[in-house]
Amino acid sequence: MTYPKIPLAQTVVQLCKAKNIKHIVISPGSRNAPLTIGFTHDEFFTCYSIVDERSAAFFALGMAQQLNEPTAVVCTSGSALLNYYPAVAEAYFSNIPLLILSADRPKHLVGIGDGQTINQKNVYENHILYSANLKLDLKDEHNIPEHEEIPIIKNLENKFERLLGIQKDIQTNNEEEINAAINVAIIKKGPIHINIPFDEPLYETVEKLSVSPKVIEPVVKSPKIEEHTIQSCLEDWNSATKKMILVGVNSPDSIDEVWLNELAQDDSVLVFTETTSNMHHASFFPSIDQIITPLNVDELKALQPDILVTFGGLIVSKRIKQFLRKYKPKHHWHIDLKTANDTFFCLNNHIEMIPNSFFSLFLPKVTHYVKSNYRDTWSVVKQYRIKKHKEYLEDIPFSDFKVFHEVLKDIPRNYILQVSNSSAIRYTQLFSLSKTLDVFCNRGTSGIDGSTSTAIGCAAVNQKPTILVTGDLSFFYDSNALWNNYIPKNFRIIVVNNTGGGIFRILPGHKNTENFDTYFETNHELTAENLCKMYGFSYQKALNNEGLQKELTTFYKVGKQPKLLEIFTPRQINDEVLLNYFEFIK
Repeated sequence: MTYPKIPLAQTVVQLCKAKNIKHIVISPGSRNAPLTIGFTHDEFFTCYSIVDERSAAFFALGMAQQLNEPTAVVCTSGSALLNYYPAVAEAYFSNIPLLILSADRPKHLVGIGDGQTINQKNVYENHILYSANLKLDLKDEHNIPEHEEIPIIKNLENKFERLLGIQKDIQTNNEEEINAAINVAIIKKGPIHINIPFDEPLYETVEKLSVSPKVIEPVVKSPKIEEHTIQSCLEDWNSATKKMILVGVNSPDSIDEVWLNELAQDDSVLVFTETTSNMHHASFFPSIDQIITPLNVDELKALQPDILVTFGGLIVSKRIKQFLRKYKPKHHWHIDLKTANDTFFCLNNHIEMIPNSFFSLFLPKVTHYVKSNYRDTWSVVKQYRIKKHKEYLEDIPFSDFKVFHEVLKDIPRNYILQVSNSSAIRYTQLFSLSKTLDVFCNRGTSGIDGSTSTAIGCAAVNQKPTILVTGDLSFFYDSNALWNNYIPKNFRIIVVNNTGGGIFRILPGHKNTENFDTYFETNHELTAENLCKMYGFSYQKALNNEGLQKELTTFYKVGKQPKLLEIFTPRQINDEVLLNYFEFIK
């Protein structure tokens, strides 16, 4: 087998292999050549070549999101690793195990004006779980003193011993740092950065390994909860007549159905689920904004819970955040193994467990259901909202709202639905989805920058077909995502093109002025058609509801290429249709 000659590169590659990191996304470059040689010449690894570093990192994030195991991205020195930063931040806040392997110049070439060189040490300092800054191997020419006189044999022996000792210390340090970094990604589920200095020559290879790095296995501690904590929670739970459970971003099938049924049987419990929660039950309350937005002050006070239990990732709904910040519960428990965000400024109990494990310990000990009309009252409201929702859809013109209704109800069963941020995820929240869909959105930082790349990374490793539903700005912002040789033929994209940032028309501001149109809404006349021609996508478009329904009849059929459907909606009525919706369903 062919290996890079540099021992440090061999060490990195061998430890990734030992820790079962199979997927390696490589951004082509020269300084990272030793790593590229090591990964691509070993059949254990599946390697991907993606030129745009920002897209490459989100592509890797999409894979890690689905696999729930570390995926690596490899880049050259300089600004390359800065382009990874948006995905690093997303991985940090979304608990996704992403490995950044950045090649660097030797320390003596940093800060002297050498080309393609920046200060790479700890560059992701505020958004990383572990930064390993490795040490440069000693070069062969450093080990063989030049201009030494042959008779001075004793001095040569002493110098060799000293250099060998230094190299041994360097190798030990590097092995320990690499092990520690990767173990953190495995255990804590988040991004880590390994910065790897290489000196030239970079492309030399050998047929035999020169190092055999020590593998340090990750130590996983089983989470435990004290019995007195359980008892304290039970006392509060059993006395509260209004209990609300709010679920954010959550992996599919992560909560056993027996516990969902248990919660659904308790009349004192309301379970609010976001689209990204991947939790379904007839008694739960999806479409949070649909319930809350039309409420008056008295109704909001009646909804105020005694106990709020949260788990999962970040919350999309601004209205539920505003509500709970103003009408605070007496108790707020957050169940999470790692973090507890005080989102509503009233957190008083961080239960450091996996939510399913907590429910399996806690719910069997709830011996009785407290008498309450909390859920029944709001179930009536829910049914009324659903009725009014259906009525509203019958009369509205072709618009973003109408399009999301048609698109979301038409997605085939058992698809993975990736949704971009901004308007797309907020519209999606207003509709009930099939429980057979697995829903994902980059809510860690809520950016529009990598949604398409993430969706393609997801599609590359999951056998289920994937569809991305996205707005136009998010799509064009990340159009280099299509510069990718790993897109499955069953991958689908729906672009809702309202020729600008439509969400800003809903927010306070002076609409329909030159300043607003240029700097807030960012009007444009771009379409995806030529991008599809360039990148080998089958292109379809719709201009009205009849055209949309016609295109949807063929959109999911098997084809020779991935497909993109672009739906053009009228820019200036979308905000009115949405705002009128909340008035109508009151």
